[in-house]
Amino acid sequence: MNKIAVIGAGTMGNGIAHVFAQSGYEVNLIDVSKSALDRALDTITKNLMRLLKKEKIDEATKEQTLKNITTFDNLEAGVKGVDLVVEAATENIDLKLKIFKDLSELTPENVILASNTSSISITTIAAVTNRPDKIIGMHFMNPVPIMKLVEIIRGYSTSDETYQTIETLSKKLGKVPVEVNDYPGFVANRILMPMINEAIETLYNGVAGVQEIDTVMKLGMGHPMGPLQLADFIGLDVCLAILNVMYDGFKNPKYAPNPLLVKMVEAGKYGVKSGEGFYDYSESKKAEVVSGQFRK
Repeated sequence: MNKIAVIGAGTMGNGIAHVFAQSGYEVNLIDVSKSALDRALDTITKNLMRLLKKEKIDEATKEQTLKNITTFDNLEAGVKGVDLVVEAATENIDLKLKIFKDLSELTPENVILASNTSSISITTIAAVTNRPDKIIGMHFMNPVPIMKLVEIIRGYSTSDETYQTIETLSKKLGKVPVEVNDYPGFVANRILMPMINEAIETLYNGVAGVQEIDTVMKLGMGHPMGPLQLADFIGLDVCLAILNVMYDGFKNPKYAPNPLLVKMVEAGKYGVKSGEGFYDYSESKKAEVVSGQFRK
């Protein structure tokens, strides 16, 4: 594989593009929004500058990484001649199914189509394509350039050859691939999201405040980041979407999203990306706890 297409220029998409480009692959970064593509390149440049200052890369690597990335706002043009497509669009099943239907028509049948989905069934995605044996989950962790884990999810029809190709590729990126079967939430989010949801439930019931809950989990459980702050970094809208997928998939009330999470997403409080979630991320506040919003 030499040329990779990454669909979606958001947090995960630009991180995936960065990692592939820094590993020497040609990357076509695709998004319908030109402004999103501009922001993605700006983010990648800033992240490379941080690595340069820490002497983890040299100037030549930084420049070559940026040269390896070409942006497209047209799907057909962006996937032309690629060896692999990694979809990293919004966690919305209808959108993902449409993208994969389109990819079936726009790419040769030998091209592997991977999804960075956090929870949506790979088997369901594969069913709308003309190559279910070449559909696979490639779930990176955020922030992609730093986190080593890649969950590789087999759909019902994913071939051994496809799995082995993606496993080998993940290792070439300096990642640690872990094989996972196709169940809602896979492994990472099946365990993580109920914990985040329970932290929100604890806040919702008035057991403790935001900082107190996060401090208990950091100092008492050794977590580098508390669950409420982590939810802000993931995106509260993403957390809600994943919980809904698991609730629909398992029909188990333990996966039902807490009402506070639902209300915050409805209010546009998504966390870091919107500037406010459980914490305020504006320049003047610098991640202070938001007060007065956590009532039933």
